[in-house]
Amino acid sequence: MLLDNLALFLLIVEKGGLSAAGREKGLSPASVSERLAALEAHYGAALLKRTTRAISLTEEGRLLVDGARRLLAEADELESGIRSGTCTISGPIRLSAPEDMGRRYIVPILDRFLAEHPDVTVDLNLTDGYLDLVGQGMDFAIRHGVLADSTLRSRSLGENRRVVCAAPSYLEAKARPEHPDDLSRHDCIVMRFGANLDREWAFQVDGKPHKVMVRGRRVANDGGLVGAWCRAGRGIALKSVWDIAEDLASGALVELLKDFAVGETGLQIVYPPANVQPRRVRLLIERIASELGSIETVLTRIGDA
Repeated sequence: MLLDNLALFLLIVEKGGLSAAGREKGLSPASVSERLAALEAHYGAALLKRTTRAISLTEEGRLLVDGARRLLAEADELESGIRSGTCTISGPIRLSAPEDMGRRYIVPILDRFLAEHPDVTVDLNLTDGYLDLVGQGMDFAIRHGVLADSTLRSRSLGENRRVVCAAPSYLEAKARPEHPDDLSRHDCIVMRFGANLDREWAFQVDGKPHKVMVRGRRVANDGGLVGAWCRAGRGIALKSVWDIAEDLASGALVELLKDFAVGETGLQIVYPPANVQPRRVRLLIERIASELGSIETVLTRIGDA
């Protein structure tokens, strides 16, 4: 019963309330409240702060979130091994990935993984914005850039070169930019990451950092849409080479300002700091790391071309 109550507690945290967790589990609000009270009595501490509008974790509650995930992962691993044998994996995997990269690379990997492991289920969240892995109950996420949350652990997947690019049709209508400062006279397509607009593009000019504030008529929080607009000749975009490698190879997009290196950011898998991950999660992480590693080798050749 303790493990069931721990799982319910994590669901309350994930859904942001007792009623939402109850609906997910088919339990009445009174039953959810009773089981939460039993859990708090077991540990001798309040786990949640509740108001009429929201809930938040107490210090003890935050500590229990990490411990509960670890305990449930270990219990699931044990049961799976006993019931199915060590060669079979089963159960859910929840992960997040950037929109464009997720559709282009991660979904095909997931399809192959699910075909090989019919007892595994996947819940994929595609987003270019910040996602609270612990609060949302995610096993791991694939992210670009610097790891902002120092409590998370990470595994490097290689480098992510950012490319200024445009369609040939756009360059036929507009003068090709020869210097980063020329971008101020162009229609640039801007990415939104959560509340932040990526309007400040960084370059290297004469070996020194040089930033340019860009502007444009189109802003989107979906990397796939930014790429589609760019291919349609709607403007100049700053994209990960992972997302546009095929377009560069086919000529659908042209790299601009290559002599003013935009720079690279890391590509990584990040995950909550649990001591134990279910075997199914570890296997999928290994598969993604292996397959993306092979792709990165090809992208490096494109960058050097």
